[in-house]
Amino acid sequence: MKRKLLSLATVAALFFISSCGNHEKSENESSEAPQSMVQDAPKDDGQGIGKFKNITLAALDEKLAEQGKVVFEAKCSACHNATDVRKVGPGLKGVTERRQPAWILNQITNPTEMLQKDPTSKELLAVYLTQMTFQDVSDDQAKQILEYFRQNDKGGAEQAKK
Repeated sequence: MKRKLLSLATVAALFFISSCGNHEKSENESSEAPQSMVQDAPKDDGQGIGKFKNITLAALDEKLAEQGKVVFEAKCSACHNATDVRKVGPGLKGVTERRQPAWILNQITNPTEMLQKDPTSKELLAVYLTQMTFQDVSDDQAKQILEYFRQNDKGGAEQAKK
């Protein structure tokens, strides 16, 4: 019964999301966004919205990764698995191969603004239907979590530099 309700809710959400756009414009309407909207939209550089930009990763720090595991288990594991298995949010195995280090740090420390302005965060909300909440993670703790993700992904550091 739960599975049927979840499936029905997912289908309804997808229908709602897909019906929100894609309407035809009349001859008088422009298909382009107003100039003010174009100027206000941030450029998607894959780094997300926040203070972290152009992060260069060093060799994996095992001690930081162990600290990151502790923080992850305390603050993140209610909604995320370190495997590829979905929980409330996505499973995070391979995240360092899919996202830039700055994006990961910005998502952890600035999830509300990321959801408002970052295209990838918006796409994730459309799939998982739950907004990531701020868990009072400091910048240092976010870096520890990133290091844990790198360790968990085994080779994530090399992928992130590409």
